[in-house]
Amino acid sequence: MYSDYDELNFEKHLQLTESEIRRRHQQRMFLSRNAQLLQQELELEAELLAENPEFAQVIHSFNMQEIQSNQQGLQNVLGSEGSGTKEQSVWSKFFPGLGG
Repeated sequence: MYSDYDELNFEKHLQLTESEIRRRHQQRMFLSRNAQLLQQELELEAELLAENPEFAQVIHSFNMQEIQSNQQGLQNVLGSEGSGTKEQSVWSKFFPGLGG
């Protein structure tokens, strides 16, 4: 009842399906391993911070400086320091040739 053409399509489809199953399995294994490694990293970090309060303070200090730096950079880009007019769009900050 099936022609050779139909059978080839079925076999091709089956191969693609098997390939997709393998790919998804590998992706799940990769994600699972990454999650395990992240968990180990977080546990080690928590242990190090618990054992070294001054280290924790230094990290906190660096994080706060980074946050402040990012906020300052964002303010400069958006012009909230009064460096531009209200009509000036964010895009014109990145692409001055666009006008605005």
